Amino acid sequence: MRAHIRWTGRGCLELLDQRLLPSEIVFKECRSASEVASAIRDMVVRGAPAIGVSAAYGMALAARAASVSCANRRDFRRQMTSEAEVLASARPTAVNLRWAVDRLLRLATDLAKNGADPEDVAASVEEEAVQIHRDDVSACKAIGKIGAAFVPKKASILTHCNAGALATGGFGTALGVVRAAREAGKNPRVFADETRPFMQGARLTAWELQEDDIPVTVICESAAASLLASGKIDLVVVGADRIASNGDTANKIGTYPLAVLAHRHGVPFYVAAPLSTFDPELRDGSGIPIEMRSSQEILKWGDRVLVPAGVEALNPAFDVTPHELITALFTEAGAVKPVDAGTVGDLLARLRP
Repeated sequence: MRAHIRWTGRGCLELLDQRLLPSEIVFKECRSASEVASAIRDMVVRGAPAIGVSAAYGMALAARAASVSCANRRDFRRQMTSEAEVLASARPTAVNLRWAVDRLLRLATDLAKNGADPEDVAASVEEEAVQIHRDDVSACKAIGKIGAAFVPKKASILTHCNAGALATGGFGTALGVVRAAREAGKNPRVFADETRPFMQGARLTAWELQEDDIPVTVICESAAASLLASGKIDLVVVGADRIASNGDTANKIGTYPLAVLAHRHGVPFYVAAPLSTFDPELRDGSGIPIEMRSSQEILKWGDRVLVPAGVEALNPAFDVTPHELITALFTEAGAVKPVDAGTVGDLLARLRP
């Protein structure tokens, strides 16, 4: 899988414009935190871990700019706080975004308070952003290895949206499980929901798997029920944008009904996500903020109007799957099964310093 988040080290972040896939491969250059925030908001880059990695580099750009423009350490801290808020507010549901921004803001402000020169702070923030990117790739590979143990030798796997390399720093979460299963000598085949309204399954998941020569068939969401009922699907695996402390999971809109269907037909439903996607402050999924996107994403396709004039459209970007519908969570620290407040709490407790 080709790199889609490229840090040049020369004050520029290059992001593969996922809006243009699969027909065009174009990289967008971001030279400021605000440009990274716009790329996140406009879905040039999407997927919770990838958003977090991109935001980390946005903070590196912010630190670089502040080290040049700010006259003193107080101004430096003030500007970094302002840029951090711009980045963190770009999209509300993916907790990885706030996690990465807060991590680098703490680093920058702590170093500045302790008397570090702004240029040295900027260098440290850049180094930490690169480390976040590396850690995410490592986490995805660990998630894939753990999840692959749950995949039969010849498995038909249903997935939703795109939780592959494009949605992460690299390798992927849900698709990381598929990739790891193949690396383990298994023969997975993927059925990918097209995933409306942005078609991330049809455009992105299918493109990624085709690049890796993994068999993939695209279906519309309404075909998932009969496919699951047919007995031809061995498991469902999806990614996540935020996981509450009881295991309730927010993912791309359409995930919840897929979980209900899997439960109805006795098909295991797995969620693959790094620990940075967990939000221990949320008791359950009712507190997860759901992003509402522009109705134009439903009303139009490019310049073509799809819906009669005057008709409104509702466009929530995510829904929440209750933990009792999830067979297991795959994380870099291991699999969580069964999924409930106790098992998720035990996982998070083990990781506290």
